[in-house]
Amino acid sequence: MVEEGALLWEPTPDVVRAARITRYMERLGHTGTYEDVWKWSVESPADFWTSIWDYFGVIGTRGDGPVIRGTMPDAEWFAGSALNYAENALRGHPGRTAVVFRDESGSRWQYSLGEIREEVARVRAGLARLGVGLGDRVAAYVPNIPEALIAFLATASLGAIWSSCSPDFGAPSVTDRFAQIEPKVLIAVDGYRYGGKAYDRSEVVREIAGKLPTLRATVWIPRLGAEAPDGAPSWDDLRAAFAPLEFERVPFDHPLWVLYSSGTTGLPKPIVHGHGGIVLEHLKSLSFHQDLGEGDVFFWYTTTGWMMWNYLIGGLLVGATVLLYDGSAAHPGTEALWRLAAEEGVTYFGTGAPYIVASMKAGLKPEGLDRLRGIGSTGSPLPPEGFAWVYSEVGPGVQLGSFSGGTDVCTGFVGPVPLLPIRAGVIPCRCLGASVESFDPSGASIVGEVGELVLTRPMPSMPVMFWNDPSGDRYRESYFADYPGVWRHGDWIKILPDGGCVIYGRSDSTLNRGGVRMGTSEFYRVVERFEEIADSLVIDTGQLGQEGRLLLFVTLADGATLSDDLVSRLRTALRTELSPRHVPDEIHEVPGIPRTLSGKKLEVPVRKILLGTPVDRAANRDAMANPEVLSHFAPDH
Repeated sequence: MVEEGALLWEPTPDVVRAARITRYMERLGHTGTYEDVWKWSVESPADFWTSIWDYFGVIGTRGDGPVIRGTMPDAEWFAGSALNYAENALRGHPGRTAVVFRDESGSRWQYSLGEIREEVARVRAGLARLGVGLGDRVAAYVPNIPEALIAFLATASLGAIWSSCSPDFGAPSVTDRFAQIEPKVLIAVDGYRYGGKAYDRSEVVREIAGKLPTLRATVWIPRLGAEAPDGAPSWDDLRAAFAPLEFERVPFDHPLWVLYSSGTTGLPKPIVHGHGGIVLEHLKSLSFHQDLGEGDVFFWYTTTGWMMWNYLIGGLLVGATVLLYDGSAAHPGTEALWRLAAEEGVTYFGTGAPYIVASMKAGLKPEGLDRLRGIGSTGSPLPPEGFAWVYSEVGPGVQLGSFSGGTDVCTGFVGPVPLLPIRAGVIPCRCLGASVESFDPSGASIVGEVGELVLTRPMPSMPVMFWNDPSGDRYRESYFADYPGVWRHGDWIKILPDGGCVIYGRSDSTLNRGGVRMGTSEFYRVVERFEEIADSLVIDTGQLGQEGRLLLFVTLADGATLSDDLVSRLRTALRTELSPRHVPDEIHEVPGIPRTLSGKKLEVPVRKILLGTPVDRAANRDAMANPEVLSHFAPDH
């Protein structure tokens, strides 16, 4: 077992000198530590965010209004300014490689920045012909392909509003999202390929379009070669005519895109981010925390239905080459993404924590990663063993960046920075401009103890609103109901005395046994270390102050059985490494652990099912990667 906090990597003087954040600090005249700069960034937000605008030379007019006006949840940023995300993303030398696309069949496309600009100009003209203009919505049912990136930039250039879902979403889940925003145009694929199989989505697209009465057109992208229905424009029709590329400069908080909460229960929250907040946040985060810039090849394994797609394409803002991949992470084998990274010379490789753990369990030793400098991990806490595997099997010189944040702000609150060491299971720092604290139930800030992750000051990339929430009540209830004027994010966090952070999972799925609270990530770390366990889910059924049962569900590795010996060893390990209170009352084998399409375990919906909520009311099957496993958690199964 790897000790939490064990030192795995330290920045050399050369790494520190070369880091982009070092040059930024020198420009500002800051000679202190990272912690000193972080404190300045949250205590003087107007000066800090102005410095980000100036340092990166953001294209736009800043206006003469205050940098920040008001407080959460009603803070307003850069009043009087005007800019456009696409104009900032598409600047630079036209000859540099901007986008590379790969899919699991081996297809490869490459685009220079000049070629991307031309495609954006063509699609922009096509959208305008369809009547799309300032404030209109363009919805997309597309995989992670170049057409998605191009259509988004074209939409943004018009001052229209983008929203996307991956084509593995079912029709009800998509209409739950898109019907809320009333799009004028739907862009959709006829199908997609995943895991070596083709999936025709033509009928699903027709069903979705039929439930969106505001549509003027459905634009078809023939991924499987099907022809567009009679009268429907194809992608080639949309891009047929060229017009000079222009950019509609909009106010700082003008809506850029609508993202959605995971939507496992009820209607997903339609979260709206503004042009300005995303431009500044992604410039800061990608440059200073991921240390990305020109010459880098930036990859993150994601779909268009996860905020990490929006974060990935932000690589264009800092001049990196963005690598898009459409397909399974494990086809034809678990090593698929590592092989892709080697072939494309990836310098920053991002993925979900479960993929790193799966690679570790498969005994992989990735090779050919000569250009790799950084690895990003997000989606769920990465256990210390996952940290250690990266340094033993991927390379001792890479900077592993566990990153935690959310769709709500389309970035991370806590993450890596190349100035600080990497320790097993510990996220190095609170990110610049993110006033992260840990609160106890009374609202007191605590250090060295587990508490609620909160933000005590606003960030520019906080939602400008929820769609169809004119009073702002739903927005306030989502984040500000527990601590007035303070953003409660819903995660457990421990902030260490040196500024390092440990995330313990969602606070609404905490294990509270005999008054001892524990995050589920600590539980999974013990259980999933067993080679016989492929995946696991732990649920505490207690409610209203009454202690319930502690149930452990496990999916077994190939060839393993839930023997009395395995059960005994699991109980002993949990008793010894956690506490006697956290030994499960029951351990059950299930064929799979329910996860969202972005890979998060569905702890809260499963808990509801165990307490009697009907399966179809507890979770939205169309928002799940494996809805077929849900029925195994029903009490009458």
